[in-house]
Amino acid sequence: MTKSLTPDAPATKIKAGNGSGISSICVYCGSGRGINPAYAVAARKLGKALADSGIRLIYGGGSLGLMGEVAKSALGAGGKVTGIIPDFLGSREKMLEDVDELIVVSDMHTRKKLMFERSDAFVALPGGVGTLEELVEQLTWAQLGRHAKPIVVANIEGFWQPFLHLLGHMKGETFIRPGLDVHFSVVDEAEKIVPAVLAAAQHGIQNGSDHAVVAKF
Repeated sequence: MTKSLTPDAPATKIKAGNGSGISSICVYCGSGRGINPAYAVAARKLGKALADSGIRLIYGGGSLGLMGEVAKSALGAGGKVTGIIPDFLGSREKMLEDVDELIVVSDMHTRKKLMFERSDAFVALPGGVGTLEELVEQLTWAQLGRHAKPIVVANIEGFWQPFLHLLGHMKGETFIRPGLDVHFSVVDEAEKIVPAVLAAAQHGIQNGSDHAVVAKF
């Protein structure tokens, strides 16, 4: 199903059946595959895990790279997938028309707004500058108290380690300070992603002390 939405279009929500309030997860990841085959393997495992858990995948709408891997895996396992893509990226990222909901928007800002509104949690797989921007945006909004949705960084094969070190450096220099803590979870295997999201939602990990996260920096 293909449709275009305006920025004011209402988001459709469904009730979660896992007791956590998590019915949809937004996955940020690269439109390329990277050089390490483990990244694509992790994307496929995550897609299947979402389908097996009855959680809808919200993602950037492309069929290439890790984006395509996670979406095709979810669909192949009988999952529900919403792709949200700006029209100018339709051919560049080869929008995946097999999804059950494909939303074509006019610009990147609308795409990110709808991805946020449609999602109950966020996961960052390996990716490029766009993936980094999307992850940091959600961390910033959470830091400023604009949302309390779980955020999970999938540190597959240590991909995000330089970023975690940078956050540790920022904290050491007091740019990240008490009252402006950055709350998120870090996992190193694809199998741990969905359980980490559900645990954060059920037990309020995102709103607690960031000591465990900081230890991973």
